[in-house]
Amino acid sequence: MPAMFYVIAEPCIGVKDGACADVCPTQCIQTTDESSQYYIDADLCIDCRACELVCPVNAIFSLYDLPEQWAGYTWINAHFYGKTKGTPPAGAEL
Repeated sequence: MPAMFYVIAEPCIGVKDGACADVCPTQCIQTTDESSQYYIDADLCIDCRACELVCPVNAIFSLYDLPEQWAGYTWINAHFYGKTKGTPPAGAEL
């Protein structure tokens, strides 16, 4: 994983505004119709902050600014892209 990247956390659930995906220069933000939120692929994120700046519900955080109660969303975002192994850590319930 890159040294710095962004994570989409709980405030996105049920909102799925899409502005973040629209401004992403690397198209690292994806979702599916079945998913309740958008997700960031850490391997493609270039730390440009464009997504964070346009998110209407303040759901996007740098890895280092992610609130502790949403720490599991790092795993959840990686899981969406098939980049996790084993069981989710505490706070990463799907």
